[in-house]
Amino acid sequence: MVRSAAAGQSGRLHVQQDFASRYLAGVRCLRIYLPEEYRHTRRRYPVLYFQDGQNLFDPSTAFLGQNWNLHHTLDLLVRQGAVHPLILVGIDNAGVARMDEYTPTRSAAHGHGGKARRYCQMLLREVKPWVDAHYRTLPDAEHTGLGGSSLGGLVTLYAGLRFPRVFGRLAAMSPSVWWDGRVILRYGMAFRGSHRPQLWLDTGGKEGDTPQQVIADTRTLRAVLVNKGWREGVDLRYVEDPEATHHESAWGRRAGPMLHALFPAQPKESAPAIW
Repeated sequence: MVRSAAAGQSGRLHVQQDFASRYLAGVRCLRIYLPEEYRHTRRRYPVLYFQDGQNLFDPSTAFLGQNWNLHHTLDLLVRQGAVHPLILVGIDNAGVARMDEYTPTRSAAHGHGGKARRYCQMLLREVKPWVDAHYRTLPDAEHTGLGGSSLGGLVTLYAGLRFPRVFGRLAAMSPSVWWDGRVILRYGMAFRGSHRPQLWLDTGGKEGDTPQQVIADTRTLRAVLVNKGWREGVDLRYVEDPEATHHESAWGRRAGPMLHALFPAQPKESAPAIW
């Protein structure tokens, strides 16, 4: 059952509690935020799926009470004509199982991890089909984005590199490049797809105990992607925020430029008829 949980948003935030998966243990919550115009049109909309859904909209569910206010940022940009209206889908993490589900390999140093493949199956075979069935979406890769921060950024990159014909727009914000000997670099170097998703990649200048290493790792990832054919300013946007820490508030501040980069509003004369 879908419940409205948006007293201040005219029912635009829908919460699907207890979403169960065949691929992963336990249940999780989906948070679906609809465009302001949704109830007044029959149009279909792009969708941006985001990890750590409990941190996006509501301080009462967010980590340490710090939410991104992603919906307010999106609404403002849409009203300004900078970003296309789109549907946001926040997928809550699984708590103690978060690290396992958001990592592509088992780390000997951490003693766990490696369930990202199953997590991707949940996204592809369960979450996305459910959203497409219940809402007016544009389901093709061109109009389907995936995003996350930290380990959520890592699993976003993993999914985008493995399934570029499903997720055509990626937001990897402060991704955990360090995981398991920087294994994501190897996945990047192994990329053989002919279709490269539009990609936002960023990092902060004051992240963690070794911020210069964090920046170096992210720059190396950028170089790997460029070597694989991504072009900065065309299908790759790379941003370093010198004063940013590894924190929800920093990612929330960068959410506006990220949304504008991945889902820019098109001039009316060049916009496809579906809009």
